This record gives sequence, C-alpha cells and structure tokens, in this order.
Amino acid sequence: MDRGFFIAEIETCSDMMYRVAWSILRNEADVQDALQDAVLKAWEKRDKLREEKYFRTWMTRILINVCYDTQRMHRKIVPLNKIPVQSFYPAPDPDLAMALEALPEKLRLPLVLCYSEGMTYEEAAEVLRIPMTTLRGRLRRGIKELRKELDAE
Repeated sequence: MDRGFFIAEIETCSDMMYRVAWSILRNEADVQDALQDAVLKAWEKRDKLREEKYFRTWMTRILINVCYDTQRMHRKIVPLNKIPVQSFYPAPDPDLAMALEALPEKLRLPLVLCYSEGMTYEEAAEVLRIPMTTLRGRLRRGIKELRKELDAE
C-alpha cells in the first residue's frame, strides 16, 4: 500500500471514523486522540492488510480498538448531570439524535454503522467481531429501544 492510497482512503472515511469514535467516546479531545492514534497504528501496520478493498473495514476495527483502549484508560464515573447534551449525529431530527445517544453502546454502534454509515451487515459484523445473527439481533433490539425512546419523548 503506497502513501497516496493510504492518505486518499483516510480522507474518504474520515467523517465516518469521527462519527464512530464519537459514538463510543463522546468526548471531543478523546475522539481526536483516538483518530490520530488509529491512523498512526494503521500506517505502521499497513503491510498487514491483505486486500486494499477491505481498508475501510480494517480501519474501522483499528479505530474501535483504540477507542476501547481509551475508555479503559479513562475509567471514571461522571455524574449524568455533568455530561453535556451534545450530538454529532447529522440527524435531521434532534429527537432522533437524543434517542440514539440514550441507547447503550452495544445497540447504538450497530445502528450507526449500518444505517448512518451505510455498512453492509457483513461489514458491520466483521468490524464489531460478532456473528451475523448477533448483529441482526442487536439491530432489532436497537430499533425497538429507539422507538421506545422516541415514543417517550
């Protein structure tokens, strides 16, 4: 993989990477750090990618791992009233964005990857390292919980 291809692919999926990192970390500074760390790790390990057509999936998996590492380093309890109500989801409906934020991560992340980022179920299952049946179940539960959140509002 040459430098030009790597840079072009990173630029192509940078918005998607930001949204995925935001959906996990929900802190601008941590998101920016995670993005930089993920790109650096990907550059250092670029020879490990067997097929360039899987770059987006490979990069997303690296990013998710970096985000989880960041979460492990910052394990702390923050009172709910100290968390700012902020959303990066480009939803035309603010109620939808808030309902998405209210979902637990394991239900929110598949929804973001499949419906917001346009990944196929196969790609999302591979990125999340879960079986296809688990992904479909989480999507169904996520949609069900999303409906409950929207109905409650």
